[in-house]
Amino acid sequence: MGRRQISSELIRHSRSFFLILGLVSCPIVYMYLSAGEKGEELVRSFECCKGIEHLELWGDAVKWGSDFKLDSAQECCKACKDTCNATKGECLCDSWVFCGHRDACGIQFGECWLKKQKDTLDPELRDSGDKVMWTSGIIYGKGEGIVGLETSGYGVIYIKLLPECAPHSVSYILELLATRNCPGCHFYRAESRGSAWDLEGHHIKDAPFGPPSALIQGTLKAHEFIFDKISKEVSSPIYRGSVAWVGSGPEFFISLANHNEWKNEYSVFGFVLPEYMKIVEKIAQLPTKPDLWSNINVSILRKTVDLRFRRLNSEDLITQY
Repeated sequence: MGRRQISSELIRHSRSFFLILGLVSCPIVYMYLSAGEKGEELVRSFECCKGIEHLELWGDAVKWGSDFKLDSAQECCKACKDTCNATKGECLCDSWVFCGHRDACGIQFGECWLKKQKDTLDPELRDSGDKVMWTSGIIYGKGEGIVGLETSGYGVIYIKLLPECAPHSVSYILELLATRNCPGCHFYRAESRGSAWDLEGHHIKDAPFGPPSALIQGTLKAHEFIFDKISKEVSSPIYRGSVAWVGSGPEFFISLANHNEWKNEYSVFGFVLPEYMKIVEKIAQLPTKPDLWSNINVSILRKTVDLRFRRLNSEDLITQY
C-alpha cells in the first residue's frame, strides 16, 4: 500500500445526504477557552454554512417553507442554526431545504424549509439529480456528528465530523461507519512533538519545526471499498486535534500540535475531542523505526494499529461539542 508524504512545509455507495456534493471550501475559526486544571482546551466554532444543489432532504418540518422565504441558501442554513440553543446546543432544526433556482422554482422560489431528521448520521433523502430544484444542508448540534475511531488495544478516539465544511470526506466516513468495519484501515506512522511544541501544541520560539512532525498518520482505504479521491474541501490551518487528509486521501493524519507553518495545505474533516487526545499521544509514543520519504526523515510504527469507526455507545454521554 502506498504512503503519501506530508511535506516538510508543511465509496462505492455514499450515504444519502452526502452523495451529491459540490460545496466550496469554507473557513474554520478556532477559539481557545480556559478550562481550569485541565489547561487550555481547543473549542471550535464553524463558519461553514453551505448546501448541496439538486438535492432534497426529507424529514419532519419545523418551519414550513411556503410561509418562510429567504434570499439565499446561506440565509436558510443560518436560520436553521439559529434554532440551536446557545447554552445547551440543542437544535430544533438539523436540516434545511431551500429553493434557489428562480426559473425552476417558480412561485416556490425562496422557500426555506427547516426540518428535523430521525438520524443525523443518516439523513433521509427525498430526491436528487439535475432536475431537482432544491438545495439542502445538514447541521450537527452539540453531541451530534461524533463518531468513535476505535483502535486495536489503545481505546477509542472520538471525532467531531464537519459535514458543512467537508461533505465528501464525511460521506466516506459514514459509509465506513455504516459497515461497523474498516478492513485494512490502520495507523502506520507516529511522531511526537519533540522539542518543537509544548504539551498544548504551541510552537516553542526559535525551535525547528521537525522532524519529528507531531502527528500520527494512517490510511482509511478499506478493503472492498472504492475510495474516490477527495478534492480539497476545507482551507484551514492545522491545529492540535485536527483530522485531515494527506492530499486527496485515503491517507490521513491527526495532528499533535498547531502547525501554522503548513498554512492551508490540508483538507480538515473533523477534530478530536480534547479529552481523547491522550490516546493519540499514547500512539505517538509507540516503538518506531526510521524511514526516508523524499529526503525527509519519518518514523514508522514497528507494529501498525488497526482502526474502525463506530457510533457512540449508550453510555457515551458527550454533549459539549
